Amino acid sequence: MAEKTNIIILGKLIESRLKKEKELRYYQEELMELQDKMKNLQMDIDVTNVIIQMINDENIVDLKTYLIGK
Repeated sequence: MAEKTNIIILGKLIESRLKKEKELRYYQEELMELQDKMKNLQMDIDVTNVIIQMINDENIVDLKTYLIGK
């Protein structure tokens, strides 16, 4: 009887491990997707910051003023 109990417990442990491994794979995939989204958002923020800095530094050429001046 003890051997049957051990087999049942081992079976439940293996089943639990497989379930946890599947859950871990799911969260790893979700994490990768979220990291990609974070990377894209950070790039957008960086581009926006560069544009704002250029405007603040007046490094943007006003084409209308530039063409009239020629």
